[in-house]
Amino acid sequence: MSRVYNFSAGPAVLPEEVLQEAADEMLDYQGTGMSVMEMSHRSKAYDDIIKTAEKDLRDLMNIPDNYKVLFLQGGASQQFAMIPMNLMKNKVADYIVTGQWAKKAWQEASKYGKANKIASSEDKTFSYIPDCSDLPISEDADYVYICENNTIYGTKFKELPNTKGKTLVADVSSCFLSEPVDVTKYGVIYGGVQKNIGPAGVVIVIIREDLITEDVLEGTPTMLQYKTHADAQSLYNTPPAYGIYICGKVFKWLKKMGGLEAMKKHNEEKAKILYDFLDQSKLFKGTVVPKDRSLMNVPFVTGDADMDAKFVKEATEAGFVNLKGHRTVGGMRASIYNAMPTEGVQKLVEFMKKFEEENA
Repeated sequence: MSRVYNFSAGPAVLPEEVLQEAADEMLDYQGTGMSVMEMSHRSKAYDDIIKTAEKDLRDLMNIPDNYKVLFLQGGASQQFAMIPMNLMKNKVADYIVTGQWAKKAWQEASKYGKANKIASSEDKTFSYIPDCSDLPISEDADYVYICENNTIYGTKFKELPNTKGKTLVADVSSCFLSEPVDVTKYGVIYGGVQKNIGPAGVVIVIIREDLITEDVLEGTPTMLQYKTHADAQSLYNTPPAYGIYICGKVFKWLKKMGGLEAMKKHNEEKAKILYDFLDQSKLFKGTVVPKDRSLMNVPFVTGDADMDAKFVKEATEAGFVNLKGHRTVGGMRASIYNAMPTEGVQKLVEFMKKFEEENA
């Protein structure tokens, strides 16, 4: 069985050499005589794994010393509650709703305080990013929240919102490590790793130290306090040990590939191949305003549900899998994360051209 081109939105494609390395170490990790899956998280070998992973991530993103890196569980969705529980001191926060996950985060925050929806693109099925240069930021807002790249709708903030001095919190699950980022512009930057970094089960939270306090909402469970995990260096309880180990390998792979500048260039070239085709195709069309297009998630449609279904079926048979769009929008979506080779996108476009000729 040869490997398919996997366009899944997550869990998603991982670098082949990382998988190969993990396979080679499956039964015996570096002479320990056991797999990382079986290893105590309190062991010297594991301590090296998690510390090296954190160091490599700090190098890749130039994370300043006054930010903590936490490897947690519960996915990005658990952060929807953890953020207000820990940060809503005034019980007020502002949310910019540009997709399903931002909307869910806003709904969750509404349970803990006043969550203001200060901008939204829901009026046009989240197909654009609203102008965020002069928003009605609340005087007493504890933070301003965005989902930076919208996996389902294929939009991306190219410029961060003007938060007028308020702390910016961003969910970067689907654009994590796809390009350089200035961490100092955020109070919290977090994401589930299963799209661009590793296997499902790990969420990485990068948080400025002044935001980590004991002053949390009453009733916040111990496990949902950032301080608990920051004080214990992500080892308060058994972490998602194997997932962190794979993330660490992906960080090494990214460094070897030339870091985030090189990834950005690679991702722009790759996305251009697909967007250029969509812009001139008679059958397929992209669904996002061009200036707000994501480099990671590319939704497209034919305008005919039966034709969409036919395309997905034939593409799957040809080895291009997981191209069906999210159930809320239909159509197709190609997620082309860091580990998707350029060749995968080129071959997909060749297949789309052929399909278009046969179905003209």
